[in-house]
Amino acid sequence: MTDTSMTAADKAGGDGRNRLRANSLGTGAITFLVVSAAAPLTAVAGGVPISMLLGNGAGIAGGYAIVTVLLLIFAAGYVAMARHIRNAGAFYAFTAQGLGGRAGGAAALVAILSYNCMQVGLLGLFGAAAAGTFGSIGLNLPWWAWSFIAIAAVGILGYRQVDLSAKILMVLVALEYLIVIIIDLAIFGAGGDAGLSAAPFSWSQIMSGSPAIGLLFCFAAFIGFEATTIYAEEAREPRKTVPRATIISVLLIGVFYMITAWLMALGAGVDKLLPTLQGLADPTTFLFDLAGRYVGGPVPTIMGFLFVSSLFAAVLAFHNGAARYKYVAGREGLLPDRVGVTHADHQSPHVGSVIQTVIAAVVVAIFAALGLDPVLMLFTWLTQLGTLGIVGLMAATSFAVIAFFARNTDTGENAFSTRILPLLAGVALAVLFVFSFAKFDDMTGATSGLGLALPWLVPFAALAGWLVAGGLKRRDPARFDRLGRTG
Repeated sequence: MTDTSMTAADKAGGDGRNRLRANSLGTGAITFLVVSAAAPLTAVAGGVPISMLLGNGAGIAGGYAIVTVLLLIFAAGYVAMARHIRNAGAFYAFTAQGLGGRAGGAAALVAILSYNCMQVGLLGLFGAAAAGTFGSIGLNLPWWAWSFIAIAAVGILGYRQVDLSAKILMVLVALEYLIVIIIDLAIFGAGGDAGLSAAPFSWSQIMSGSPAIGLLFCFAAFIGFEATTIYAEEAREPRKTVPRATIISVLLIGVFYMITAWLMALGAGVDKLLPTLQGLADPTTFLFDLAGRYVGGPVPTIMGFLFVSSLFAAVLAFHNGAARYKYVAGREGLLPDRVGVTHADHQSPHVGSVIQTVIAAVVVAIFAALGLDPVLMLFTWLTQLGTLGIVGLMAATSFAVIAFFARNTDTGENAFSTRILPLLAGVALAVLFVFSFAKFDDMTGATSGLGLALPWLVPFAALAGWLVAGGLKRRDPARFDRLGRTG
């Protein structure tokens, strides 16, 4: 007899099991997958100049140092938890196992909202960058056409094996680092505008301008590093590779941003950035101008194409993350069962990937039809909303780490990494979330009404997830009790 109680997720998979492609990713592959989400070239070419302009000028280099330390503190508890829970739901799974199933349900829907916003928002910037870059060589298409091309390409890659995406991202990310390192070395070799100094790391520079806004932009540049645990079910030796990839990612991203922001400030001249910021008349061309000044030749042109590829890599990485969160939520009963299945051949979260592709296409089509700006509206609004949600998830995860290890005292983990550091990280991240929520309209430039409405999508998603998990507990208590366990 057929067991009619089996869910679609139970029956999925060519071998009768519903599993992601196990043992397909090593430390290097996971690191490139998450570093690509942070989009290093996009961050330094787009994020650093805007952070200088709206935040604390040359002190942004010191801001990156502060955020790097904060994220290393957060990572201590995060990787300790990762050694004991292997689940592609990451924030959701940790929160469920630490704070309970209802809190896990809230985290799941906030994560789905956040990763959707990050991916779809980046499509706006990708479309605008591609239209400008390819338009310069005579290939003229509207921004939304380039966005749809990216949606199609990412949809195909997301549908297939994750290791294929990882190989493509390795090449793209390596090229991003290479071009920026060339510029960094040129500025360093020339001694910058007025000699090398540690001025951008001084406390007076860090606290100049609007340091809180600057720190928020610094934090946003790291979003994506936390996705190492999303690939836990596909990792080789996950107890080793996931923690290792997490620490490497924070250090790789943080040191790269810190040094590059330092050299960018010196290249333009610290005295020219503050207090009038006259060195940032056009922040969108700031790094390109430095490349032309210190390197010259074809480098600025090459940077334009690598900027587009950087955005594509980030879109692909966030697509993969969003698809996996949908898959886990379906597998564990928080979304319909049919969402929680993997492809029989590729063992990819293909249903979640298709849903993500459709959502991206619909949102881009709406923004295009209404004639809304792809950068100032689609990109800025949605990526800042995604950042807000992820900051909240990180705060919740820090407290979940404390609760989990308080109940599980025989894990072999030390109290410093499971109680003290997570408490420091949780409090700092909670304060950052509240500040970001209150200042959301200032960070996005949205109109007052919309600026007030958008951030409320995060608590709304949390409430919806809490209620969905509560419904699952009433409907299927045994399944509810398994929320967030190792996949």
